[in-house]
Amino acid sequence: MTTAVYKGLCRAADKVIYPILPSFAKPGWNHPAGPKTVFFWAPTVKWCLVGAGLADLARPAEKLSLMQNLALLATGAVWARYSFVIVPINYYLASVNFFVGSTGLIQVCRAIHYRQTQPKAADVLPAV
Repeated sequence: MTTAVYKGLCRAADKVIYPILPSFAKPGWNHPAGPKTVFFWAPTVKWCLVGAGLADLARPAEKLSLMQNLALLATGAVWARYSFVIVPINYYLASVNFFVGSTGLIQVCRAIHYRQTQPKAADVLPAV
C-alpha cells in the first residue's frame, strides 16, 4: 500500500516539479539513485549522524565515547567505499558517509588528545 502511495506521489511530482526544474537538475531527478528511490532517502536521513557529530564538537572531550566515534569512523569509511562499488554508483551516499567518517575521526582525535594530555594518577598524588 505504501509503495502505491509513494509511486503516486512521484507521478504527481513528475507533473508538477519536473517541468519547472532547470535543465541541469533534470538528470538528477530521474537518476536511478535519485529522489524517487530509497537510494536517495536513506542517505538523506543519515545526515542526522553528521549533524550529531558536529553538535558533539561543543561537548567536552572527556565526555566523548572513543568506541562510539571509532564506530562512526569505521562505518563511514567502509560505506563510502561501498558507495562506489554498487550499481548505480551513489555519490550522494558516498558524500554522507565521508562526512560521517570525518566527524568520527575528528572526535576520535579529540578524545585521544584529551586522554594523552591528562596527568596520570601517580603524578597527581602527593609524595609520602
